Amino acid sequence: MIENKFLDFEKPIAEIEARLDELNYIDDSEENISQEITKLEKQNFDVTNKIYSNLTDWQITQVSRHPMRPYSNDYLSLVFDDFIELHGDRMFSDDAAIIGGLCRLDGRSLMFIGHQKGRDTKERVRRNYGMPRPEGYRKSLRLMKLAEKFDLPVITFIDTPGAYPGLGAEERGQSEAIAKNLLEMSSLSTPIISVVIGEGGSGGALAIGVADKLMMLEYSIYSVISPEGCASILWKNSDLAEKAAGSMHITSNKLEKIGLIDEIIREPLGGAHRDIKKMSHDLRDTLIRSLSELMKTSKDQLLAERGKKIAGYGEFTQ
Repeated sequence: MIENKFLDFEKPIAEIEARLDELNYIDDSEENISQEITKLEKQNFDVTNKIYSNLTDWQITQVSRHPMRPYSNDYLSLVFDDFIELHGDRMFSDDAAIIGGLCRLDGRSLMFIGHQKGRDTKERVRRNYGMPRPEGYRKSLRLMKLAEKFDLPVITFIDTPGAYPGLGAEERGQSEAIAKNLLEMSSLSTPIISVVIGEGGSGGALAIGVADKLMMLEYSIYSVISPEGCASILWKNSDLAEKAAGSMHITSNKLEKIGLIDEIIREPLGGAHRDIKKMSHDLRDTLIRSLSELMKTSKDQLLAERGKKIAGYGEFTQ
């Protein structure tokens, strides 16, 4: 069993669960502790519900980055069937920060693409902490065009701090790779569903996020820049990230209100990491329903509605 990890604002929950763990080691036949366990379990539910009913934008940001939060790889076996990973961009190399390949959802074949972070230091380095390089986005585009060729829908899972800003990535055309994905996805003649499962950072997220239906898990974030980056630019101090998060409209509820996302997928109490099986079940049901709706739409109508959706992002005056 993986030891649970708690964020700073979850300390009351941690204290209750520590007491529950202690009681679970006591033999109930020697000491009647069932009533105490029941009382603590109810208290744990009430405290967790109270905390998670009043999260600030910065606290939601922390939950979206939780070290135990499920990543794309964690959902693959629970949401999809028969996943076969495909590698490489056929131009430079394979980028482990993005995984993609063929799979099935409720019997329907599709192309899956998703960001992937790492659990331990070795994997985090190999996957570059979920920050793709140009070859990652070119791999994504190759798989999308393959899906289009064989008339397969595309599902993408977004979870990245942003595209990698290193010198090598810039030399190999990071901005061009992202821009090309935006252009090609806008006219891809197959249904696209995107789900923000954790962090949705900047163009690094948007490069696989141009979709007919864009959804977010309840405690995920989607933003043009990280709160730390915003604070560094506006106030020259990344320590003011909490203040920036409260001003940026990066949470699912706020983004749904202003029409930038289509649907919020509710998470189990305490976040997706507290019950990955329930989260996967609800995510799977939502994807099946949404994909069934999109598959009934003609290609011409699909492209027209996608174009209208993209054109509706933002307003300007002259």
